[in-house]
Amino acid sequence: MTPFERVLLLGTGPTSIQLAVNFKNNLNCEISIAGRESIRSKNVYENIAKQGFLVKANTQNKQHHTLNGECVIDKLYKGYHKIAGNWDTIILSVTTDAYTTVLKQMDQKVLLDAKCVVLISPTFGSNSLIASYLKSVSSQAEVISFSTYYGDTRWLNDTPSNEVLTTGMKKKVYIGSTKNNSERMTILKNLFHQLGIQLEMMASPLEAETRNISLYVHPPLFMNEFSLKEIFEETTVKKYVYKLYPEGPITKQLIHNLLNHWKEIMAVVQRLNIKTLNLLQFMVDDNYPLRSESLSRSDIENFEQFEPIHQEYLLYIRYASLLIDPFSTPDVEGRYFDFSAVPIRKMFLNLDGYWDIPRMPKEDYYRVKIIQGIARCLNVDCPMIDQFIQIYEKKIQEVVAASSEVLRSDAFTVRTYSEDIQLICNEIKSNLETTTFTK
Repeated sequence: MTPFERVLLLGTGPTSIQLAVNFKNNLNCEISIAGRESIRSKNVYENIAKQGFLVKANTQNKQHHTLNGECVIDKLYKGYHKIAGNWDTIILSVTTDAYTTVLKQMDQKVLLDAKCVVLISPTFGSNSLIASYLKSVSSQAEVISFSTYYGDTRWLNDTPSNEVLTTGMKKKVYIGSTKNNSERMTILKNLFHQLGIQLEMMASPLEAETRNISLYVHPPLFMNEFSLKEIFEETTVKKYVYKLYPEGPITKQLIHNLLNHWKEIMAVVQRLNIKTLNLLQFMVDDNYPLRSESLSRSDIENFEQFEPIHQEYLLYIRYASLLIDPFSTPDVEGRYFDFSAVPIRKMFLNLDGYWDIPRMPKEDYYRVKIIQGIARCLNVDCPMIDQFIQIYEKKIQEVVAASSEVLRSDAFTVRTYSEDIQLICNEIKSNLETTTFTK
């Protein structure tokens, strides 16, 4: 009898297909998928049903073959309110801002029967949110947070269906649990070892949630006037996320803002008695490596001890060194792979016929609002985060005001996320009081 006997995946995106294949084939568990009712999910439901509940995961690169596979899922629920039965593990594979919205639609008995809830791609504070929510409905389930999803997965041929393509795989992912000596974490570590991914167990789920590079780089890269103009306005020249100005948003000021943003998060982390993170080392060792000629080991490891101007200098070097892939093979003209040529995506018409905001910065808005809420709860000043939010909210309000008759998704709404923040702060305060009392 394994703790992962019956696994329920919430969400009908590409990630859920990849997860279904890996969990079903490697843990030999019963697995089901549930999602909301929408035009996009309708295509997924129809394709899966048409193929006899078969789902397939493909990889772009041969070295990621461990993620390849197919399986027949056991059940498919069209609507979260239709979920029935006893599921020992619930995996949330939806956007972080939808976590409680999804759980509230489910039969409470399903939540009470669950022994574990897994957050595949949370943000900082997500574990506290779910742990607090589960307590409010009298659930004692273990809550496990990954630092981030372990791949880059999209629909095969860009069409929602029963088949996905994973184009990238992380070498290392962090994980943390609300339960000490968690048996489930040990099983997950072994599963990921089979996939060729190192799973590092952290002292707490909050600490695992700090090990997500998007937390530190997305707000400064997207919540600035340059990037927001490219996202929301008609422009004739394409701009790129990771390029230096004027091809992209990266300037001396953006690097200054990025550094201050990291420091504000670290101030929150310290208040929570969590180990801080060396930003430059995390960027280089856990994300994209650099040649030692660009940054020395000493520069990287001593980053936290340097003066701010020195830190900004090293961060600028890091981005300048990754304009090209330094480990690619140059062509006959001496040109390396244009690593930084990631276009800034524009607002778009979604499948429901509404204008929508790209995942970056839509998800980043929720991310920084939550951090701002936690910081205020802990009496930590966060002027840089406040500025990011102010710039972003001003822009979406201007876009709406310029054409109020246009159909837009709720992503264009200024939000407080006060309910989520309150749940998170309740859990954080409870944990801090327990820690203080124990000491």
